[in-house]
Amino acid sequence: MTLDSLQDVLEEELRDLYDAEKQLIKALPRMAKAANSPELRSAIEEHLEVTAGHAKRLETVFQELNMPARGKACPGMEGIVEEGKELLEERKEGDPDAFDAALIAAAQKVEHYEISAYGSCRAHAEALGLSGVAKMLQETLDEESEANKKLTAIAQSQVNTLAAAGSDDEEDE
Repeated sequence: MTLDSLQDVLEEELRDLYDAEKQLIKALPRMAKAANSPELRSAIEEHLEVTAGHAKRLETVFQELNMPARGKACPGMEGIVEEGKELLEERKEGDPDAFDAALIAAAQKVEHYEISAYGSCRAHAEALGLSGVAKMLQETLDEESEANKKLTAIAQSQVNTLAAAGSDDEEDE
């Protein structure tokens, strides 16, 4: 597609986001299953449900814009998901708490990508006077930011401390 207007940019970015959300719906169950911390597993499972809602909300945005609800390949998310797959393959070895710390970092890469993308789309929708679309995108942006904060809290309150203690134990040996 040729990008001749901000509307074109918005539509392309929305298709990209839709594909990204669909990729996450497939990837998050594997991440949840791999988590050692019950709190982390629960947070990922909860975000899977929220992510399904993001895809549905994008379908509503597409309707609002009279666009078919279809994605276009999102190589950015593909790369982030691929990194996560590599991490899951390495899970068998090493400290479970260190693995959870790495899993949180991988999940936060996803959140930061989405926060950036949704923020840009919301700004484009606002500039185009699409207040209803902007409001829906802001709602998703708020949920992505909340997921990121929850991951940070889990890391800071338990996982990173446990992983650091595991590292200290290894150094003492």
